[in-house]
Amino acid sequence: MPETTRFRSSQDVVLPDDVTDPLLWRAAYDVAAAHQPDAAGHCTSLLCAGRSAPCEPMDNARRAMRLARAGTRRAEFRETPDRTARDRRRAA
Repeated sequence: MPETTRFRSSQDVVLPDDVTDPLLWRAAYDVAAAHQPDAAGHCTSLLCAGRSAPCEPMDNARRAMRLARAGTRRAEFRETPDRTARDRRRAA
Protein backbone atom coordinates (compact mmCIF):
# COMPACT_ATOMS: atom_id res chain seq x y z
CA MET A 1 0.00 0.00 0.00
CA PRO A 2 1.51 3.34 -0.95
CA GLU A 3 2.24 5.82 1.79
CA THR A 4 0.32 9.03 1.53
CA THR A 5 1.08 12.23 3.31
CA ARG A 6 -2.01 14.05 4.39
CA PHE A 7 -1.65 17.79 4.72
CA ARG A 8 -4.10 20.07 6.41
CA SER A 9 -3.48 23.80 6.37
CA SER A 10 -4.47 23.98 10.04
CA GLN A 11 -1.35 21.97 10.95
CA ASP A 12 0.80 25.04 10.23
CA VAL A 13 -1.36 27.53 12.13
CA VAL A 14 -0.81 28.46 15.74
CA LEU A 15 -4.06 28.19 17.66
CA PRO A 16 -5.41 31.45 19.08
CA ASP A 17 -4.97 31.65 22.86
CA ASP A 18 -8.69 31.52 23.59
CA VAL A 19 -9.50 28.32 21.65
CA THR A 20 -11.26 25.84 23.93
CA ASP A 21 -11.95 23.18 21.27
CA PRO A 22 -8.82 22.74 19.12
CA LEU A 23 -10.25 19.90 17.05
CA LEU A 24 -13.34 21.90 16.04
CA TRP A 25 -11.28 25.02 15.37
CA ARG A 26 -8.75 23.18 13.16
CA ALA A 27 -11.45 21.32 11.21
CA ALA A 28 -13.32 24.57 10.60
CA TYR A 29 -10.08 26.29 9.58
CA ASP A 30 -9.44 23.60 6.97
CA VAL A 31 -12.95 24.00 5.55
CA ALA A 32 -12.52 27.77 5.41
CA ALA A 33 -9.16 27.38 3.66
CA ALA A 34 -10.75 25.13 1.03
CA HIS A 35 -13.57 27.62 0.30
CA GLN A 36 -11.64 30.83 -0.38
CA PRO A 37 -13.05 33.20 -3.02
CA ASP A 38 -11.22 33.79 -6.30
CA ALA A 39 -10.59 37.20 -7.87
CA ALA A 40 -14.11 37.23 -9.32
CA GLY A 41 -15.68 36.57 -5.91
CA HIS A 42 -16.65 32.94 -6.47
CA CYS A 43 -15.79 29.97 -4.24
CA THR A 44 -12.84 27.99 -5.61
CA SER A 45 -13.98 24.67 -4.13
CA LEU A 46 -15.22 22.10 -6.63
CA LEU A 47 -18.02 21.29 -4.18
CA CYS A 48 -19.48 24.76 -4.59
CA ALA A 49 -19.34 24.82 -8.40
CA GLY A 50 -18.47 28.51 -8.61
CA ARG A 51 -21.13 29.86 -6.27
CA SER A 52 -20.59 33.39 -5.06
CA ALA A 53 -18.54 33.78 -1.91
CA PRO A 54 -18.95 33.50 0.95
CA CYS A 55 -20.54 30.12 0.34
CA GLU A 56 -22.52 28.13 2.90
CA PRO A 57 -19.54 25.94 3.94
CA MET A 58 -17.47 29.09 4.55
CA ASP A 59 -20.23 30.62 6.68
CA ASN A 60 -20.51 27.39 8.69
CA ALA A 61 -16.74 27.21 9.12
CA ARG A 62 -16.62 30.77 10.45
CA ARG A 63 -19.43 29.96 12.85
CA ALA A 64 -17.63 26.82 14.07
CA MET A 65 -14.40 28.76 14.58
CA ARG A 66 -16.27 31.28 16.74
CA LEU A 67 -17.91 28.49 18.74
CA ALA A 68 -14.54 26.85 19.36
CA ARG A 69 -13.28 29.94 21.17
CA ALA A 70 -13.82 30.93 24.80
CA GLY A 71 -16.20 33.71 25.60
CA THR A 72 -18.60 32.92 22.77
CA ARG A 73 -22.20 33.33 23.77
CA ARG A 74 -23.57 29.98 22.67
CA ALA A 75 -27.17 31.16 23.06
CA GLU A 76 -26.80 33.44 20.05
CA PHE A 77 -26.05 30.42 17.86
CA ARG A 78 -29.04 28.38 18.98
CA GLU A 79 -31.40 27.56 16.11
CA THR A 80 -34.47 28.15 18.27
CA PRO A 81 -33.50 30.85 20.76
CA ASP A 82 -36.95 30.88 22.34
CA ARG A 83 -36.91 27.25 23.44
CA THR A 84 -34.30 25.66 25.66
CA ALA A 85 -33.29 22.01 25.46
CA ARG A 86 -35.41 21.37 28.54
CA ASP A 87 -38.46 22.88 26.82
CA ARG A 88 -37.89 20.70 23.75
CA ARG A 89 -37.62 17.57 25.91
CA ARG A 90 -40.79 18.54 27.75
CA ALA A 91 -42.66 19.00 24.45
CA ALA A 92 -41.57 15.57 23.21
